[in-house]
Amino acid sequence: MTLSIDPNHPMSWPVFRSLRSFRASDLPGDLIAGLTLAAIAIPEQMATARLGHFPPQIGFFAFIMGSIGFAMFGANRFLSCGADSTITPIFAGGLLLMAASGSPDYQALAVALALMVGVILILSSLFRMGWIANLLSTPVTVGFLAGIAVHILVSQLPGVLGLPPPKGPMLDRIIELARQLGATNFNTLAIGAGVLAVVAGAEAISAKIPGALIGLVAATIAVIAGGLESKGVAVVGSVPATLPIPSLPDLYPEKWAKLVPLALLIAIVVMVQTAATTRAFPSDPDQPADVDRDFLGAGAGSVLAGLFGAFPVDASPPRTGIVSETGGRTQLTSLFAAAIVLALLAFGATLLRHVPDAALGGVLLFVALRIIRLKQMVKIYRQSLGEFLLVAATAAAIIVLPIEQGVAVGIALSLLHGIWSTTRARLVPFEHVAGTTIWWPANPHITGEQSPGVAVVGLQAPLTFLNAENFSADMLNVLKAAPKPRLLVLEASGILELDFTAAQALLDVIEECRQREVTLAIARLESTRAQEAFARFGIYDALPKDHVFRSVDEAIKSLAGKA
Repeated sequence: MTLSIDPNHPMSWPVFRSLRSFRASDLPGDLIAGLTLAAIAIPEQMATARLGHFPPQIGFFAFIMGSIGFAMFGANRFLSCGADSTITPIFAGGLLLMAASGSPDYQALAVALALMVGVILILSSLFRMGWIANLLSTPVTVGFLAGIAVHILVSQLPGVLGLPPPKGPMLDRIIELARQLGATNFNTLAIGAGVLAVVAGAEAISAKIPGALIGLVAATIAVIAGGLESKGVAVVGSVPATLPIPSLPDLYPEKWAKLVPLALLIAIVVMVQTAATTRAFPSDPDQPADVDRDFLGAGAGSVLAGLFGAFPVDASPPRTGIVSETGGRTQLTSLFAAAIVLALLAFGATLLRHVPDAALGGVLLFVALRIIRLKQMVKIYRQSLGEFLLVAATAAAIIVLPIEQGVAVGIALSLLHGIWSTTRARLVPFEHVAGTTIWWPANPHITGEQSPGVAVVGLQAPLTFLNAENFSADMLNVLKAAPKPRLLVLEASGILELDFTAAQALLDVIEECRQREVTLAIARLESTRAQEAFARFGIYDALPKDHVFRSVDEAIKSLAGKA
């Protein structure tokens, strides 16, 4: 039995889009996957709330609302949205600069931030800005995660060791933590290390095993049975059996304004992670992921989280993987998991009273160690030392600087790397492949031919203000070469875009060719955006359309004799 609504109708499924392919036979798999997801999410959401200096129930609120928001408006059938350890240290660091942790102002700022991040994501979806997800290159992302991992480790080690948390900049905190090692509470350490071992062991056997939940239950039983609270083991304490109630933060306009840079930063990170998650676990392997629609789902999740007193939410790759691997078919999985968490809040919050803080710290230590991509670092180091320096620089910036500034530096490094790569684009000579009609970039491993009086060159990058000057200089060098070419063909398959500055440079080249009595032709201008730019900037007026060809061979056959 299938739902009767036509999924192809343009107005179909404005909400709960992932349910459009639901079949009654999917229900058992969704329920089992939802139970597994809840077992993994409960300790993880508590730990993430602790990482952000919030009480456990706020993490549950974030998971419930993130799940509902994404299920309503997202497209991906598997994606799990909720509190996430990637963004939590970033916004917690930013909020601590504005208010003391645990204060009403801190909570209100977090709520306002969730609303702002949600609105930015929704607008990004409406304006189809999925390209923003590509702002972070892989080396910068690897460095970014390594830096975040260090922040999580340093923030959680004091709780695992039973030590007071050190204050100040990151390096000072690491030094202070090292000095205090002699005062370690070994009962607390045993709990934290034990939970870490259980989670890691369960993950090694199967990601479907809720190792974090098993570790938390075992640690709680040990605390109660051994009377460890009296021996200095800190516990979560009473968790109010309250349900989320909608409200808006009471903040002055200037405080909202101060949150704008942080909100933009968090939104970019959420976009990057949401896009990566939805592409890694596509609803349909034969169709491209609908990244923009999933931004809408994540944005709705953050708005709902803010309205119900929580903080920004994000897509979770590990939880999404669990849904996919345990047989989840639709977002009913996330809704069922959210219902279980809601029931825990309403009827079982007292069960969380004796959960030791060190156990939550052990869960977060595992998360931190998991997001450090050592294999990818080694691969980048072996294949591109320059890009490995990007990994190191990004990680160092996030560790040494205030975390939100470090993330901004990482994004800037990624953009600069992209700009630098574009500016390096230079003209390359093309040669004729013997026995064919193909002209190919000159290569020492391929024997090529030249045609007398003909020069064929290509630019394998968008032609913009970033490389327009180099393009003009390279074209002039070709025109000055001896013997002077009679026909110059620009192979333009790599020119996907053309801006105003580059168009003026190309017009200057056309005029230079005219003065030097060199015939200029354009071949393989395949990009529709580049074709539109040629018309918009008047290049077709300066270079007749009969000098624009579908192939280099066609251009040479048509114009070489005339030249």
